[in-house]
Amino acid sequence: MSVTSRVAAPHVTRKAPPFELGKLPYAEDALAPVISASTIGFHHGRHHATYVKTLNDMVAGTPLADRSLVEIILAVAGRPDQQVLFNNAGQVWNHDFYWASMAPKGGGLPKGKLRDKIDSDLGGFDNFKKAFTTAGNTQFGSGWAWLCLDAGKLKIVKTANAELPLAQGMTPLLTMDVWEHAYYLDFQNRRADYTAAWFDKLANWEFAAANLDKGLTPHRSKRS
Repeated sequence: MSVTSRVAAPHVTRKAPPFELGKLPYAEDALAPVISASTIGFHHGRHHATYVKTLNDMVAGTPLADRSLVEIILAVAGRPDQQVLFNNAGQVWNHDFYWASMAPKGGGLPKGKLRDKIDSDLGGFDNFKKAFTTAGNTQFGSGWAWLCLDAGKLKIVKTANAELPLAQGMTPLLTMDVWEHAYYLDFQNRRADYTAAWFDKLANWEFAAANLDKGLTPHRSKRS
């Protein structure tokens, strides 16, 4: 099976097991006051770390033991008998992507090609903001809101649990975690307050722009 650049992102460097818990791209308190150091500590140091450990345990000694994280996800996506493995592999990838989707003093307005694509594909920045935060607010239970590139067009999608757009052939550009452990210590049940603050103050538009550039550049990766 060949994997195209449409299912990868610039930050993904996890080549093969055993996988390690990646370091945060900022200090644990760098996203405060929107997301506290306490939330980051539990989220990254416990939830994310558990996904990594479980994934390593599950693939050890199997035919997937020498596959990259993306290759593992694609190999087991849509297979009911591999749902637990998919959940853990997907959540490792999702969390790596989530940490990179935020930046201290982020938010504001995107620039350049990304802003132009938002205007042309999503009806302008205000419409985009409303649609993206609505996706996060209306995702029932646990899940994610995503800005993606799909067949050359920007698209906003939401996924449940560990599901992720790359398994559906889309290129993720940015994601917001709406599992309760991502915000409950800071916002309790006020998810809408979290999504608004996340979008206005943390969204990493430079990361999204880099992913857009990669997604618009056609090439094929090594054979999996």
